[in-house]
Amino acid sequence: MKILVTGAGGQLGADLVCAFGGVVPTGGRRRSLYGPEGPGPSAGEVIGTDHATMPVEDRDAVLGTVMSVRPQLIVHAAAYTAVDACESEPVTAFSVNALGTRHLAEAAEAVGAHLAYISTDYVFDGRSPHPYSEWDRPNPLSVYGKSKLAGERECRPGTTIVRTSWVCGAHGANMVKTALRLAAGDGPLRFVDDQHGSPTFTADLAAAVVTLATDRVPGVFHVTNQGSTTWFELVRSVLAAVGADPSRVEPITTAELSPARPAPRPANSVLENRALKMSGRPLLPDWHDGLTRLVDALGVAVEPS
Repeated sequence: MKILVTGAGGQLGADLVCAFGGVVPTGGRRRSLYGPEGPGPSAGEVIGTDHATMPVEDRDAVLGTVMSVRPQLIVHAAAYTAVDACESEPVTAFSVNALGTRHLAEAAEAVGAHLAYISTDYVFDGRSPHPYSEWDRPNPLSVYGKSKLAGERECRPGTTIVRTSWVCGAHGANMVKTALRLAAGDGPLRFVDDQHGSPTFTADLAAAVVTLATDRVPGVFHVTNQGSTTWFELVRSVLAAVGADPSRVEPITTAELSPARPAPRPANSVLENRALKMSGRPLLPDWHDGLTRLVDALGVAVEPS
C-alpha cells in the first residue's frame, strides 16, 4: 500500500511517517518515542510531503502529486497552526486549512484513496462545563478554529476526521519544549490556570491515527491522551519530570497575560473520546505517561536550582 502523509515535517506528521514504518529525514538523529523495537513493521511505501514539496493550497501541485503517487491512503496533517497569526492572516489560514483540504479531498476521490484529516479542539468555543463529544455542535471563536472547521466540511463522506488537542512531540515547537527551555533559567514562570485541556503526545496520537486510517473508519473521532489539566499544571509537571522546582511556576488568568494574545482560546478544550469508547477501540494512555516518554526521548536533564 502507498501512503501519502502531508505535513510530514511537522510534529504529528513526522511521527505519522515513523508510525507507518517510514523514515523521517531530520538532518540528525531521529528521536523515537516507540521504544527499542520501533513502531512496528512497515504498512507500505510511505511518502511524506511538506509545504516545499506540495503546498496544499495549490490545487495543481496537489493533484499532480497525488495523481503521480496514486496512494491508497492519504493522511492530511498539514495545517497553518500559528493560532495568533491566523487572526491577521485569515486568507492564508483558510487557503491552507480549508481550501487545501478541498484539494486533498478532490485528489483522494480521483485516485480512490481513503482520506484521514487531522482537526482540532479549537472548533469548539470552550464554554461548556463538560468535555466535548464528537456530536456536540462546533462554534469556533478564532480564525484558526473556523478555518479548521471549514476543512472538516470540505471532507467527502467516508473521511476519517480526527480532532485532537494540546499537541506535543519531539519535533517542532510546543509547550513541553518551551517549559524545558525556561526550566534552565532562573526566576518565576507564569502560566495560565483557567484554560483546561488534554495534552496529547504525537507518538500516541500517530499510532491511533494509523489504525483508524488504515481501517478506513469513517466519521469524527476525538483522540487525546487521557486526563485533563491546565497549562499551569502541565508546566509544573514538566519541571518536576526533569528535577527542577515546580514551585517556580505561578498561576495567572488568561486576562492577566501580557501582552494579550490576538486569538481567543477556548477555556475548556477537553475532548471526550466517546466515539473511540463506543466503537471498542483502545484509548490513549494518560497524559502523564506520554509526558514522561517525551522528556526521556528528548534527553533533557535540568539540575534542581
